Amino acid sequence: MIRLPDAHTIWEAARSLGLKPWPVHFEQVPASVLYEFAAYLVPGRMNHWSYGKAFYAMKTRYDYGLAKLYEMVVNANPAYAFLLDTNTPLEDVFVMAHVMGHVDFFAQNQCFRVTPPDMLEQVARHAERVRQYQFTYGAGRVEKLLDAALALADHVDWPTPAEPARRDPRAAGGARDTYTDLGPAVDLPDTHRVKPREANPDLLGFLAEHAPDLEDWERDVLAMVRAEMQYFWPQVRTKIMNEGWATYWHARLMRVLDLSDADAVDFARLHASVLQPGHLGINPYLLGYRVFEHLEAQAGSDAVWLAREVDDDVSFIRNYLTEDLVEALDLYTWGVRQDQVAVQSTAWQVVRQQLVQELTHGGIPVLHVEDGDFNRRRELYLIHRHEGQDLDIPYAERALHHVAALWGRPVHLETRILDAPSGQRRRLVLSYDGKANSNVML
Repeated sequence: MIRLPDAHTIWEAARSLGLKPWPVHFEQVPASVLYEFAAYLVPGRMNHWSYGKAFYAMKTRYDYGLAKLYEMVVNANPAYAFLLDTNTPLEDVFVMAHVMGHVDFFAQNQCFRVTPPDMLEQVARHAERVRQYQFTYGAGRVEKLLDAALALADHVDWPTPAEPARRDPRAAGGARDTYTDLGPAVDLPDTHRVKPREANPDLLGFLAEHAPDLEDWERDVLAMVRAEMQYFWPQVRTKIMNEGWATYWHARLMRVLDLSDADAVDFARLHASVLQPGHLGINPYLLGYRVFEHLEAQAGSDAVWLAREVDDDVSFIRNYLTEDLVEALDLYTWGVRQDQVAVQSTAWQVVRQQLVQELTHGGIPVLHVEDGDFNRRRELYLIHRHEGQDLDIPYAERALHHVAALWGRPVHLETRILDAPSGQRRRLVLSYDGKANSNVML
């Protein structure tokens, strides 16, 4: 009987094939723990009801046999991978091989070079500070602040190497100038014009620094949420590449490992299940895997290694999704006509452009802070940078409630919508004054 390889053997095999993963700590955990970690995205994160909601949704799908997580891997050095304790021995080997691809991608892709390797320790410190704030200021008040902060968490700037580490604001008696990740802040008189030197896409950072009425601890909570979202941004930018790379390498690693005939057949079934086309959208495992395979066949292994290092999903799809791949994967664009879902185009350039457009900025609308003293009344004016995708207006109107809760003054959001009579796009300004929404077409 052939003995299945252990984690160290798989790690050594990965390195022998050219991967450069960080050391990986594997731990088997029950489903309740794995799904809790997956809901929070990293273990030890600050508490919020939305994570509990995500946990129960995922755990219910697992309990009814509708979905299954085999593992969760945390981007850190060393990396941490949590395996479901009901996995079969072969599933564990398969998952560990998959994890090696993820950890190599974390370690080598340029998007991840600015992420802190000790993020687990950082989120634990954040969680402890939030607990202290709940004790001091009340759980309800902290939860309301987190409701607004997490609703706007996607609207932060991408992290850059120049950003310094943030210190605990209590280190200097709660002085505002300890928020070093946001720059020094000062108490601004009502007559001061808070207008960015250039369009500022870091809405949460701007609110943490310039919101007129926030207390120091509230600014600290916003800064913590911002820092955690910046940690996740590279994963948002590389979902297709990251999953495709891990799939590409688990296939190769499992081929070089010494498996029995029965285990090889079982692995083939597992691999095929990973590559099932998505029913409601793109399967990132399948698309990324096929693009990497096609790139290797067309341009050689050096091109594959280079793509892994320098690309994100947008450049990866724009550069390497070809006509042959679109046809082989049966990709198309779709729309709604007369209340019916219908195929709009199978032309490969149209499909590629649509996918690139959906992946740009992670599919998240880009909002720029235009003015923090609009109308000379300290009102906040935001602009949606329209790149071909309209805002969901009811969703945007509700989001303005959270912006106003943090800013403490009326807020406005300018976007563009299609004017049916003229066929042209016109400016639409959504406003919320703390009591009611209003819209004005310009």
